[in-house]
Amino acid sequence: MSVLPLTFIFPALSFLILALMRDKLSEQSATWLGVGSMGLSALCALVASITYLTQYDAATVVAVPLWTWLQVGDFAPNFGLSFDGLALTMLGVITGVGFLIHLFASWYMKGDIGFARFFSYMNLFVASMLLLVLADNLLLLYLGWEGVGICSYLLIGYYFEDRNNGKAAIKAFTVTRVGDVFLAFGLFLLFREFGTLNIHEIITRAPEMFALNHSTMVLITTMLVGGAMGKSAQIPLHTWLADAMAGPTPVSALIHAATMVTAGVYLIARLHPLFELTPNILLYWVGAVGALTLLVAGFCALAQTDIKRILAYSTMSQIGYMFLALGVGAWQAAIFHLMIHAFFKALLFLASGAVILSVHHEQNIFKMGGLRHKIPLVFASFVVGGSALVAIPFVTAGFYSKEAILWETYATGHQMLFYAGVFGAFLTALYTFRLIWLTFFGAEKTPAHKLTGLSYQIPLVVLLVLSTVIGAKLFSLPLEGVLPQSVGQTLEAGKHTAEFIAMGATLAGLILGGLLYAVDKGRLLSKFKATKLGGALYYWCYHGLGFDALYDWVFVKPFLLIGKLLKADPVDKTWNILPAIAMAGNKVLTMTQTGSLRGYATSFGLGMAVLLILVMMTVV
Repeated sequence: MSVLPLTFIFPALSFLILALMRDKLSEQSATWLGVGSMGLSALCALVASITYLTQYDAATVVAVPLWTWLQVGDFAPNFGLSFDGLALTMLGVITGVGFLIHLFASWYMKGDIGFARFFSYMNLFVASMLLLVLADNLLLLYLGWEGVGICSYLLIGYYFEDRNNGKAAIKAFTVTRVGDVFLAFGLFLLFREFGTLNIHEIITRAPEMFALNHSTMVLITTMLVGGAMGKSAQIPLHTWLADAMAGPTPVSALIHAATMVTAGVYLIARLHPLFELTPNILLYWVGAVGALTLLVAGFCALAQTDIKRILAYSTMSQIGYMFLALGVGAWQAAIFHLMIHAFFKALLFLASGAVILSVHHEQNIFKMGGLRHKIPLVFASFVVGGSALVAIPFVTAGFYSKEAILWETYATGHQMLFYAGVFGAFLTALYTFRLIWLTFFGAEKTPAHKLTGLSYQIPLVVLLVLSTVIGAKLFSLPLEGVLPQSVGQTLEAGKHTAEFIAMGATLAGLILGGLLYAVDKGRLLSKFKATKLGGALYYWCYHGLGFDALYDWVFVKPFLLIGKLLKADPVDKTWNILPAIAMAGNKVLTMTQTGSLRGYATSFGLGMAVLLILVMMTVV
């Protein structure tokens, strides 16, 4: 395990070099540093994984202490790593898919004025995510958690010259910070109860210390779920994800496939003994929220015209499936779908980047069309990646991971959640068919040029293969003993029923998509959109079901109003009342200074009369 720290040291070291020397480095040098460090990280991850699998079973936790990070009284958390089957799985996804994304980015960002700056941010992003999943204590995990947050801000706002990109970066940073505050509260509560933030100690002692549905544990898991919702873009902290498309396309692939949005799923899976003590939080705040999110994302995706925003909503939907799996106790199915989703979503985002370059940075799918002959590899990537997203039976990796989730939901008896997932599969098939048909079929609306380069071809080919059944069967995740078995793993009755229902929904979505877009050419939809009801529904879905508008009224406008009031400094003005009164008194008294002896004598007489009256009243 001596090579384990090198997995995040290499990209972290590359970040420092690129950040300090970015104006002096050539594009080729920056490529060797940025991509090479990720290649070395992936190689170290492979060595560490092989060593672990040959020497230990999946449930064994291998501790790799590095140094004492800080000490405050009895609180002395280590800067140490922890490695087991779950960490191994996450490590493979982050370094493997991350390396392919970096390789593609070296082609995609070629000629960009901030080439070295871009790779410095990307390397730091991966280093932070690796620290998050390898940390042996929650404080170090939180450091990685905040690291991916700041990197998302830097990368989403990479083209900061455009003010809208800066706003998108601020939005992502702000919304995810809300979740981070909840997570911080959860960590404070855990430290108060356990006296430590060591992950292994907490999950071992929790069942011994707390009874089922204990109020303190309910509060703790609620706070943890709040943090997970922010990073994994689940309702109500989901509004940042679609706007994150402002960054370069490789950034979108990294955020949506290998790193940031999977952090919340990992957190809940890692701390699963705590959530097993609070089954209502697990079912309603994780499972039901995931089901609601996947439906909302599906409806929003149907109305989008930007190729990247469609994929962004599909990510939100697929993370919803992972939350759904976690919510019904299908821990291994959730992590399996996390890995498979990383393959096909990275493929789709990288392919969308190739499409955008081919059509001269056009992103509106209604201005594309006829691209399948111009960029056949990209077309094949979209077909395979889209098929995996839709979960085409037997031949795609997505079928095995998504159907496992739906079967687990069905097996646990949560019929409403199961049919929500089935309807989500229908929506996924519909918007995926729409995306592929409008982009690659029909008449060519924007002239496109062919694409060349091994740096773009190799990542697409590798991810394309991994998105097929090969990817699902090639990897056997070492999660036995790390994550509990689920109901569906020990039950077979009814499995085919659930699969047939899910496949029927997928087929129905594809058929409807074919009728609306391939046969009818969208005419019926255009007529419906022209009606008052259709126009309203389209506008509502296009604008994310109004969540941004709602938050604008509930949070932003009151905040701006308070800011406007405070801008005038009302506290200072309140204290200014005292000198104002003194000034007013002074002004009144100066009016008595007339210089008239008659006036002075009169006022003196009146004053004496008043004093005499007061004295007489006192004596009486």
